[in-house]
Parts: sequence; structure tokens; C-alpha cells
Amino acid sequence: CYWIWNHRSWLLGTATKHLPTPSSVELWQGELGLVTKMLGLDSRNFHGWGYRREVVQELERLSQRSMVESEFEYTTKMINSNLSNFSAWHYRSQLIPRLLQERDAGQDERKKMLDSEFELITRALYTDPYDQSLWFYHQYLMSTLDAENAQSAAILEPCTNEDRLEYLEQELDSIRDMLDGAEDCKYIYQALLEYSRRYLEVDAGNKKVTTAEMTSWLAELRKIDPMREGRWKDLETKMKL
Repeated sequence: CYWIWNHRSWLLGTATKHLPTPSSVELWQGELGLVTKMLGLDSRNFHGWGYRREVVQELERLSQRSMVESEFEYTTKMINSNLSNFSAWHYRSQLIPRLLQERDAGQDERKKMLDSEFELITRALYTDPYDQSLWFYHQYLMSTLDAENAQSAAILEPCTNEDRLEYLEQELDSIRDMLDGAEDCKYIYQALLEYSRRYLEVDAGNKKVTTAEMTSWLAELRKIDPMREGRWKDLETKMKL
């Protein structure tokens, strides 16, 4: 219930106006402990995750100290305990740009970060390719490679076309392998088609993906999810298949 969280936030905000800063920090730290316990009981509660971000933001304001490192570690802990946690993956995607900025990360450290995140999400996808929340995070990582995507801050800076092709090839190979045993998973075919499209935009003359392959993937989508025939028709037209 939104009103419960809003009321707690109002109470804490009101108390903060009347307390000295050290007391306010202690109060909000107690609230962080409370929401941590709550998420321990219900790890995917998106109200709780939203409230946690609010509490952390206020603690950072009051203490003038970043909590991005500890919060990033917290998302790792929560993901390791339950891979199917959209809120944890989403929070992680918000923390990465700040984390790299505050570390003053160079290109090598940025590449190491991107590689480790791909490794993490790939292990998760092999565990359960039918979990849409995992694909959302994979899409986030791929979006950071897209030069025209202003919504996702780049992890690699600069990110060259050679970098893009390297990661697109890597992920296309990995996702192809996921089909073994999950031939009825539409998310795999959608990812293969989307990343093939991006690959062709960077290198139209490549032989990494073929029209025959893409046509077969689209045919599988039509069989698996016939209710979205209009969407697949639009995709067919867009990709000129």
C-alpha cells in the first residue's frame, strides 16, 4: 500500500526538520535497517525497493557520504539469493553509472565492469531463460553499447564500433547456445533478432548472421506467440525479411 510508505516517509521527514543532523542520520539508518529486514522477507517487493532508494537518498544527503558502493554490494547479495528479482536488477542498473563516476574509472576498469556484468547475467539466463526480468537487465547492458541511446549512460567510454561488434558477436553466440533445451522460449528469439538487427546496422556486410537464420527465428516466434502476429509482421517489415 502506497499510503503506508508515504506516511512513514512523512513522519521521518517531519522528524528530520526538528532534530539535529546526527540524530536524523541515526533515525534514517534505523529505517534502512527496517527496510532491509522487510526485503529479507519479501525480496521482490517493489514498494520496498522504491522506499529503500528514498531512504538511501536521504541518508546520503544528511551524511554527505555516498552509499553507492554498499548499495551495489547489496544488489549483488539480493540477486545471488534470488535471480528473479526485477527490482534488484533495476536498482543495479541505476547504480552502475554513479559507481563508475565515483571510482573515476578508466577504460580498463569500465571494460572489466561490463564484462563482469555480462558474465553475471549470462549465468542467470542459462539458469532460467524464461525469466523476463533477466532479459530486461541484459537489454540494459546492450543498450549501453548503442551510440544513439541517450537513456542509458555508456559503460565503455569511448565505445567504438569495434567494441560494439565484439560484444554483439559474443552475446549472439551465447544466446544461440541457450536454444539448446529452450527451443520454445520466445525471449531468446526476440533477443537474437534484435541483436542481429543492431549488428547489421554496424556491419551490414558481415556473415555472422544470415537472412535464413533470422527468418527461421521469426517463424519460431510466430509459432510460439501467434497472438502477437501484428508485432511480428512489423518486425519482419522493419528487418526486411
